[in-house]
Amino acid sequence: MGKGDTLLNAGIGAVASVVLAFLPFGIVLGGAVAGYLDCRPDDYRAGARVGTLTGLLALLPVLGILFTVGAFLGLGFLPLEVAGLGAVLLFVVVVLSAGYLVGGGALGGVVGAALVDEL
Repeated sequence: MGKGDTLLNAGIGAVASVVLAFLPFGIVLGGAVAGYLDCRPDDYRAGARVGTLTGLLALLPVLGILFTVGAFLGLGFLPLEVAGLGAVLLFVVVVLSAGYLVGGGALGGVVGAALVDEL
């Protein structure tokens, strides 16, 4: 958990994001944890970087859940029109989830970097 150990701090932030997933902006809190652990004063770019990594790491379990749901829906065994619509819907959900998680993590990382300045 040292300054500059970006991958470890992003992993800690991702775990915090997954644990706080029941909160509306839990990903921002996880990114803030990672940004606070990783950053030096006045280094907002590093905060955004570690927050983005936090969002990407938190995206992995979400992708696993979404593709498992897609597999249980049996998209491969449905008629082509219905399976195509389901695949497009699944793709839209994946893109929106990725945008929320990565963007929220980056925002949280900047907030965490700002907290380093304040505290």
